[in-house]
Amino acid sequence: MKRKYRFLLPMLILTMVFSSINVFALNYSGNFGNEATFETMAEVRENAPGALQPFYSRYNYVPHPVMENYPLDKTFVYRSPDMYGITAATRINTNIAVFTDQSFESKDDAFAYLEGLGLIEKINEIRGSIILVTPSNPETGFTAADQKYYYALQTAIFAVNASGTNEAGETVTYVDGAYYGGYSYYYVIGIDGGATFLNNYVVGNIDYASRIAGLLLIGGHMDRIRKVSAFLPVYIVNGDEDVIAKYEEINGTDSIIKEGAKVTYYNQVYPLRKVVTLFPETLDTAAVIDDAYYNLFLTAQRGQEMTGGIYSASTPYQGYGADCAPYSLSPRNPVLNGKTREGICFFTCVEDIFDEVKTEEGEYLQTWYEYIPEEALDGSVKDGSIPLILACHGGGDDPRQFVEGQGFLDLAGRERIAIVSPEKAKLHTTAADGSDYLSYALPALVRHVLEKYPALDPSRVYVTGYSMGALATARAMLGAPELFAAAYPQCGGFSLLEGDAERFEGIELPFVVSTAEYNFGYNQNVGFCYNLASIVSELNHMGPFDEPDFEKYPIGGFDADLATVRKQNDDYTVYTFLKANDKGIPMVGVMYIDSIVHCLYPQYSNILWDFFKHYSRNQDTLEIEYNPYA
Repeated sequence: MKRKYRFLLPMLILTMVFSSINVFALNYSGNFGNEATFETMAEVRENAPGALQPFYSRYNYVPHPVMENYPLDKTFVYRSPDMYGITAATRINTNIAVFTDQSFESKDDAFAYLEGLGLIEKINEIRGSIILVTPSNPETGFTAADQKYYYALQTAIFAVNASGTNEAGETVTYVDGAYYGGYSYYYVIGIDGGATFLNNYVVGNIDYASRIAGLLLIGGHMDRIRKVSAFLPVYIVNGDEDVIAKYEEINGTDSIIKEGAKVTYYNQVYPLRKVVTLFPETLDTAAVIDDAYYNLFLTAQRGQEMTGGIYSASTPYQGYGADCAPYSLSPRNPVLNGKTREGICFFTCVEDIFDEVKTEEGEYLQTWYEYIPEEALDGSVKDGSIPLILACHGGGDDPRQFVEGQGFLDLAGRERIAIVSPEKAKLHTTAADGSDYLSYALPALVRHVLEKYPALDPSRVYVTGYSMGALATARAMLGAPELFAAAYPQCGGFSLLEGDAERFEGIELPFVVSTAEYNFGYNQNVGFCYNLASIVSELNHMGPFDEPDFEKYPIGGFDADLATVRKQNDDYTVYTFLKANDKGIPMVGVMYIDSIVHCLYPQYSNILWDFFKHYSRNQDTLEIEYNPYA
């Protein structure tokens, strides 16, 4: 089959990123399958490279050099069983750092301490690590000297897949981020002297504070001249009134909820920006941690989007890995025991039902993940009432990490949406019969899920994906445009293949392509997205766009029928430009978001849904129906 390739430069970049990772579709596992471990940091540095090398054979793993002078015998690391790993799923391990001025004579004592706080059970439930930090000098407790060690630890655990060179000039990969680190789900507990240390030496630095998704302070103090540098959810137990006031000010709290001895001050517009205070008659530390963990920590995540190095100038590892402070703050809706607290049920599906067609290498779609509202399972809603989103991960990502990292779980809980996310790492290749495999497999998956769950609405099926997932989005919509009510490829491209245009005969498909300011370079991407939108405009029988005029129409390049500009989550500005068809329905457009690098952003799901929710496809006529007031 002859193929027509257009707009190759961005696709080559995406292919280079994609081909640099270990990829496979059959017998997929995004977890390490490890047993639980409890080690001193010295043991971590010794054991971690060998533990991960079998999973990432192409990497030459070494401990992060930033930890060379760290007081290795003063910090302990617990890793839960079966941590997320193998691909970029390392990013969704939950990390809890505990700072206490207690000293422990043995690892057994340190483990018993964490177990007594209830943290071992919690991290086993959700997967991740606990990092127990004690003062570098037990005689003096935490001092300013420990701040440099905080920086070292933060650098190591956040530097997922970061690399450097050794003394021989060979490329090495730092193991810490994959072994016990990660980002997005980083929560910190300070107890007594540990709380004072965090108040005085951590929260005043925006590079430190804005990475913390939830902070628990039990006791402790803050020097008068110290300030809080970034808004963050905080739970303060027996805290000083002036300390509470500083956290309230930075979070912009303007409302109060009182529950006995517990008072929550929160920001009405951005309710994650909250300060919870508690003055108990008798302190039960484990009970406080339990409350903070479930009702503060697990409600929030941080997103890594800002271009690197802005707030970490002159530090040794400025501008690499996840050095992107400030991190944005967004809701988290985790899966615990197979279900989110809002009743989105999670299923891992491994089946051989799509093996009728295979890629040239014999691969086929075998693993996918389903997120289904509980009412779709128990028969409490009528058939055809719940929308479905096909969510396609990018190169190097895990489907679960894509769903969580883009905020789809929170969206699903609020809007009662079903999500299916396939593992498709090695499926971006030609099928054995010469056709495009994804154009077969992804529509087949959607039809299977619709048949499996009658409560899902076939008139409201949407498709999106990021980076290489944008290519998958295109292949799905081009393979069966009549199946979808709208498509939204993000920060990636596609080429038309033979037969794609013919499938649009008598069919229209609402479509937006997105890019970001630092997504491979602004000048390249705005023109690239303009061209893709023009192609889909032609497929939609609206004719191609005119030549772009970015001087007259900045950012979009064309005279849009509907243009919106808004600040998303008090983070970044989102520009959307849409062209309407002859019925006045906005059908094709471009979205641009400022300041963001090529990354997942937890607010993307909300941006997409603000477009998707207006569209449905009549199942009798296959025409698009548009509701501007949805």
